Amino acid sequence: MTIRSNIEKTLDNAEKLNGSLNSFLKIDRDYALRRAEELDNSGAKPGALHGFAVAVKDNICTSFSQTSCGSKILGDYRPQYDATAVSRLIDDGAVIIGKTNMDEFAMGSSNENSAFGNVKNPWDLDRVPGGSSGGSAVAVASGVVRASLGSETGGSVRQPASFCGIAGLKPTYGRISRYGLVAFASSLDQIGIFGQTSRDIASLLGVIAGRDKNDSTTADVAVSDYVSELDNDISGIKIGVPRALFGEGLDDEVRNSVENAIENYRKLGAEIVDVELPNSKYSIAVYYILATAEASSNLARFDGVRYGFRAEDAHELREMYMKTREEGFGAEVKRRIMLGTYVLSSGYYDAYYSKAQKVRTLLKNDFLSAFEKCDAIITPTSPSTAFKIGEKSDDPLSMYLSDIYTASANLAGIPGISIPCGLSSEGLPIGVQLLGPAWSESKLLCLANRFESEFPLSKKPEYFV
Repeated sequence: MTIRSNIEKTLDNAEKLNGSLNSFLKIDRDYALRRAEELDNSGAKPGALHGFAVAVKDNICTSFSQTSCGSKILGDYRPQYDATAVSRLIDDGAVIIGKTNMDEFAMGSSNENSAFGNVKNPWDLDRVPGGSSGGSAVAVASGVVRASLGSETGGSVRQPASFCGIAGLKPTYGRISRYGLVAFASSLDQIGIFGQTSRDIASLLGVIAGRDKNDSTTADVAVSDYVSELDNDISGIKIGVPRALFGEGLDDEVRNSVENAIENYRKLGAEIVDVELPNSKYSIAVYYILATAEASSNLARFDGVRYGFRAEDAHELREMYMKTREEGFGAEVKRRIMLGTYVLSSGYYDAYYSKAQKVRTLLKNDFLSAFEKCDAIITPTSPSTAFKIGEKSDDPLSMYLSDIYTASANLAGIPGISIPCGLSSEGLPIGVQLLGPAWSESKLLCLANRFESEFPLSKKPEYFV
């Protein structure tokens, strides 16, 4: 079977499900088929991802397709270049089939903030898929592709992976280039990977990881052979459990499922130890101060002058700026810009932004201390299973607390992976999260792979091809 025929089938499946799931903002049929034919006719030595279909979140630049960030203010804007992660996938033989739906400018935990409609969870169309990378998660969970690219600022890969019953990796800050990722909060943003399994993630990570001259925040640290290390023995690996995080606010079914996962790791040969993360209770407050502050700066560039949407009925420059941003940005983006501007303003900088940076250092030190006692830390990924569409729309604080278990890893810059560990009584996936010290992606993927192999989910979503 040719690559073209495989990609044609993938595109058919994407189009078939998109009316129900709304996971893609653009399905690039012409480009993908042209690329598949090039690979079929190429005499070059095939890369590891030769013919592999991949979906890409629509805040990652692609020169051959739109990059809207899920926002009216960019719409069908088409960049002049590919993100480094995208170009490395293409160079290795992957086929990008389309751009996926997302919360506007990656600001959200439910994918209800997209200017182009909600993404639906393939397990239950009345429920959210998580956010902000909900479209990429659903493209994988529905079986359209085996892997996709998303982005993380406070949990936007791991949380939707949990809600959709798949694997999702946030790498160490600096492991994957951010060149071509539209900035939300630059000290937190990362490109992450979804996979139907951790093996799919390992395949992509080995291709896109590594130093990039276009991104000074990437580290010159050797890239492991992640796939070959998936089957390493996990006997004796110490997994830390921060018991204080298993208390108030955690759904009972999630707690029981994660506790069961901990015991299953013990049965697989891992050593379970107790650890403390005393400052983790401040992670959401710190995150929403620092992330909004950076957003207020990064999003100043969207003014209607150079690219994207421009308000037409303005009579002078200041009015054009104001109307463009008022009409182009959605409510959640406006809320975060205003919060960020406030915490950076004179008289409040020291009380909020400066103090949050100090607490961020304390959070990093907590993880450093914990990793002296263990190789990885295990927690729930989210305090609940996927909630219903509209359930938290009028309660921003409740929505923000969806990231309570994930945001601390972004603040500390460490890697984390979410994998499914069971189903609720309503048949919804539950995710468990593994966190590790910087550059420990191989160990996390190995732990994830062993668990997936021994304890796979018992069923697939209703909307699965």
